[in-house]
Amino acid sequence: MKKLVLFAVCMLAIVSCNENASKSEAVTNPQIDSLNQVIAQKDNEINDMLSTFSEIEDGFRQISEAQNRVAVAQQGEGANKKQRIRENIQFIQSTMKQNKELINKLKQQLRESNVKSDALRKLVENMSKQLEENEQQMQQLRAQLDDKEIHIMELDEQVANLNTDVKELTTENNQRAETISQQDKQIHSAWFVFGTKDELKEQQILVDGKVLQSSFNKEYFTKIDIRVDKEIKLYSSSAKILTSHPSSAYTLQRDANKQFVLRITDPQLFWSTSKYLVVLVK
Repeated sequence: MKKLVLFAVCMLAIVSCNENASKSEAVTNPQIDSLNQVIAQKDNEINDMLSTFSEIEDGFRQISEAQNRVAVAQQGEGANKKQRIRENIQFIQSTMKQNKELINKLKQQLRESNVKSDALRKLVENMSKQLEENEQQMQQLRAQLDDKEIHIMELDEQVANLNTDVKELTTENNQRAETISQQDKQIHSAWFVFGTKDELKEQQILVDGKVLQSSFNKEYFTKIDIRVDKEIKLYSSSAKILTSHPSSAYTLQRDANKQFVLRITDPQLFWSTSKYLVVLVK
């Protein structure tokens, strides 16, 4: 599917550029500028969707690899066999959740985009079906494991002294899984806000020309997952980033309504300097 994604998106970009280029020959300079903005916006939208397609494909690949590890662990032996299975199951569930969020993001992008393509919509539908198949496989796998867990518990009942150990191990594993989940969310979390100078001053975000130097109102920020949320619409024709972020990790361009949109092209690099983003708008 990955090659099909690349082919469809590249063909779409080529056709879009050729059609617009042929039309631009007969229009005046102001119209050419306006047309170039539309073309640039479509290119950005296509690049964003292509990046998301690649992430989803990589997620499906990782899910398949984890499923294989579970199958191997089921046939194996050893004291940590159950733990290896649990860790891989947890990884599969987390990756499936991320893929689901990315697919929903793609659907929203297609709804709001100026790029109209039945091929792209078909690809998104196929990815949704693949995710449903993964979910069905996960249900079947959990049912198999539940059967084995019941068998293990029946054997454990024959040795009364092991009951307490099993309960303690279950509690410990649940606590560990919860800790890992919370750490994962924290690692991939970031916060952003955009507002006028008066609004930022009111929340102590901007004080005497300095950003985030005082006890600012953290509740005023919006929390995001940096793996999923890579586009922030600023709903303003004037925008200035006040926090420090590498310029090579983002673009700040106008949409068809001449309002700025921040697109994060390299999330790891962009958020490496600060997990807080502040944008001044008018």
